[in-house]
Amino acid sequence: MAESPNRSASVRPPTLALNPQETLTADTFIRGLWKENPVFVMLLGMCPVLAVTNTSINALGMGLATTFVLVGSGVLVSLLRNWIPKQVRIASYIVIIATFVTVVDYGIQAISLELYAALGAFIQLIVVNCVILGRAEAYASKQRLHTTLINSLGMGAGFTLALLSLGTVREILGNGSLFGVPLFGESFQPWVIMVLPPGGFFVLGTWLLLFNWLRLRKERKAMQQSGVAANAG
Repeated sequence: MAESPNRSASVRPPTLALNPQETLTADTFIRGLWKENPVFVMLLGMCPVLAVTNTSINALGMGLATTFVLVGSGVLVSLLRNWIPKQVRIASYIVIIATFVTVVDYGIQAISLELYAALGAFIQLIVVNCVILGRAEAYASKQRLHTTLINSLGMGAGFTLALLSLGTVREILGNGSLFGVPLFGESFQPWVIMVLPPGGFFVLGTWLLLFNWLRLRKERKAMQQSGVAANAG
């Protein structure tokens, strides 16, 4: 007996038709630096941003560690996106992220005990970083491997750039040095508050103010150009 069309449709395996695949372009990478910067636009991962950016070395170490976990977990989630049941996807993503965090934890401990002690528990807290879990759920689980890889690299670069922006300012003003190299003479009076938690809030607020001003300025220019083009037409 012939199978009914309705029954045939009911047993058809699920597809990703509702999740359109993104075309790989330069914007796939660049958006993480500007349009979707994890810190300056989406305000994600504030805990390490404020806690470990008292020096440039700490900021760079945390940025690279987060980028490694972001890229590794994003790639693996993208490869397994058709095999992970949706009912346990979040738990599966956390297990994947925790695996790469463990690799980073032991790697930093083997490379530099000083950096490992400076970053402390914030290495393990990468597991619950909203940047990584958010990209796994919103992007990697819906996109192909190559676009996920490039997008993850862009988001990681944007996160690292944001941490370095804070760490550089705080170290220069708070210690008078950059990456541990003294920049000023002995007469320089460091701003001690910059290496303390309040300094992180002050510098972050200043960077957010500058970033938003640049964004609004760019939007105003685009509106003016579109208005001129409309009048000319």
